[in-house]
Amino acid sequence: MSMAERIVVALGGNALGSTPEEQLALVKHTAKTIVDLVEQGYEVVIGHGNGPQVGMIHLAMEFSARQGCRTPYMPFPECGAMTQGYIGYHLQQAIQGELQLRRIRKPCVTVITQVEVDALDPGFQNPTKPVGSFCSREEAERIAKERGFVFVEDSGRGYRRVVPSPIPRRIVELEAVKRLCDAGAIVITVGGGGIPVVETSEGLKGVAAVIDKDRASALLAIQLEADRLIILTAVDRVCLNFGRPDQRDLPSMTLEEAERYMEENQFAPGSMLPKVQSCVEFVKHTGGTALITSLSRGLDALAGKTGTWITK
Repeated sequence: MSMAERIVVALGGNALGSTPEEQLALVKHTAKTIVDLVEQGYEVVIGHGNGPQVGMIHLAMEFSARQGCRTPYMPFPECGAMTQGYIGYHLQQAIQGELQLRRIRKPCVTVITQVEVDALDPGFQNPTKPVGSFCSREEAERIAKERGFVFVEDSGRGYRRVVPSPIPRRIVELEAVKRLCDAGAIVITVGGGGIPVVETSEGLKGVAAVIDKDRASALLAIQLEADRLIILTAVDRVCLNFGRPDQRDLPSMTLEEAERYMEENQFAPGSMLPKVQSCVEFVKHTGGTALITSLSRGLDALAGKTGTWITK
């Protein structure tokens, strides 16, 4: 392995937490995995999700405003920026602590990142991305009436707000991220998929949406010319016939095989499908390799002991 091999790591929700307290505990384990990679000589860039966090902040602001607490209405893009800040802070702190324990001198920094999307993206007409906590039908109907939000029933667990999930087109702060990487920093960027912005006659403007973090991480990996994209999630390997008696682990997939499995609807739209799509996108554009595995097995997977590799 070249000492300068650059990898983009996309952290799933299991790497973070639903509350600040839970997250502070969880990121200590996440930091170990990241610093394991750094210790092996990889140049690491990190992307992460923010679904529960952005919903939590937005609902808290909404509740305070409704209670007459003089809290101003906080637009959704600003809530996304807040999550980038506090998740980045938690990750930085944990990674810096782990680096210190291992006597590795390396800076770690978070870049508040905007990601441009197309204002005409069909995703804006069909909100699908769940954010925030569950609420009752009555609460959902009241908030929908007051704010014009869209809610859907989620697997019998209650109602959740859904927002558009447009395709990422351009990472606005890419040049800054590149310079930090070249200077040897561990960079945390495209948090929550990035703050979605559209180009207007007056410049960039934030929009109420959540970009899929795996897609944003794949775009980042392509534009940074990374050698590998690693998506860390809750399972060791991608499976065929998931949850059925004939379930089968996949140690690897070629692009052709991955596309065939997607056509056969082997991967769930809300979970594994965007991960496989993102890996396919990265491998197609770069000729590099992509890996899907669990957070705790990252180093084992890179050594070929587990994980699912996607190759050209």
